[in-house]
Amino acid sequence: MVHVRAAARLAADATAGLVDLVEAVHAGIASGPGRQAPIDGRTRGLTGLVYGSVRGVTRLVGGSADALLGLLAREATAAGDDDAATPTLGALRAALNGVLGDHLEATGNALAIPMALRADGRVLPLEAAALAERLPQARPAVALLVHGLCLHDGHWARPQPALADALAAAGYTPVHLHYNSGRPVARNGAELAGLLDALAAGWPVPLQRLVIVGHSMGGLVARSAWHQALHTGPEPRRWTTLGTDLVCLGTPHHGAPLERVGHVIDRVLDATPYAKPFARLGRLRSAGITDLRHGQVLAAASEAAPLPVGVRCFAVAGHLGAAAAPGALHRRVVGDGLVPVDSALGRAADVARSLAFAEADTLVAGGVGHLALMADAGVVACVAGWLGPAGRAADQSATAAR
Repeated sequence: MVHVRAAARLAADATAGLVDLVEAVHAGIASGPGRQAPIDGRTRGLTGLVYGSVRGVTRLVGGSADALLGLLAREATAAGDDDAATPTLGALRAALNGVLGDHLEATGNALAIPMALRADGRVLPLEAAALAERLPQARPAVALLVHGLCLHDGHWARPQPALADALAAAGYTPVHLHYNSGRPVARNGAELAGLLDALAAGWPVPLQRLVIVGHSMGGLVARSAWHQALHTGPEPRRWTTLGTDLVCLGTPHHGAPLERVGHVIDRVLDATPYAKPFARLGRLRSAGITDLRHGQVLAAASEAAPLPVGVRCFAVAGHLGAAAAPGALHRRVVGDGLVPVDSALGRAADVARSLAFAEADTLVAGGVGHLALMADAGVVACVAGWLGPAGRAADQSATAAR
């Protein structure tokens, strides 16, 4: 009986620890670029009350992590998929999915985020008639924004929807991908490839151009989707003929060294509120986190995934120093606080593993942290300049890529 009680207490403590971790991630994200997250890793106001209540209930009943997830799942079921209407739950679900999304999916938990294309925080139907009704002002060019680990589509709009606004002003219809970032990157990539086929087939007007912007893990998911769409099956998927550009913001193409715990890494993680909680993720093993740490794009780690041929590919790296040209330490370790500069630019010591980003198609943003890459004014202006007006013909983009 003593052992049973001890096991129950251990489960409750583990659950509370999980809540602490998720809340710390949430607090760092919610603080936004350029703002200091709470030192104690706690959120405030109604959000803090939610987390505090979960801890209290967990310790009171001595429940397990699965019991906690079941409780939260009932809230998710009641709220439906409209996370825009419930931002606290939306951020909590996104963080939980990043930390243990593969477990949520395997156990059929309602907290597992189903992959969907969204606009204005609402799921887009992919049937032609419903899509035309939902987007009466759809344009023939789509810009797909793909978020990273523990985030969701709403984070592109913080502190303001700068990138989506810039792309809309250039003639694109912005669309967001909402997905479970704890799943393997390869599975998310395969599912995204299928969704883009359906989007191209059901788009209200003839689709002429598709550009994809991926932040962090989002860049890996986009690369995975492109590779699988081109090389899996008897012929390339239709949407790949429309895809002209891929932009990767802070993407760990060669991994993020979060598992190398040491004095330098601790100092780096402490330097940015968003990255700090991720130091604790080394003790957790969601498939998404594992793939993120090693930059794995396909199911087989040994299989290479070069940049798609005929597509203009761009890479942005951030680094926490102010100098325009970061030194060796920033390139190999520090970077934007989560992803080293060389990894974000696809550069590897083994030339055969390096990605072929043209020098002119890369940007190193000084003083810009990992999360800030999504909304930094200089980065937004650079991306908008790279992509240019939506009306540029797809064949012109492909010619420029070659």
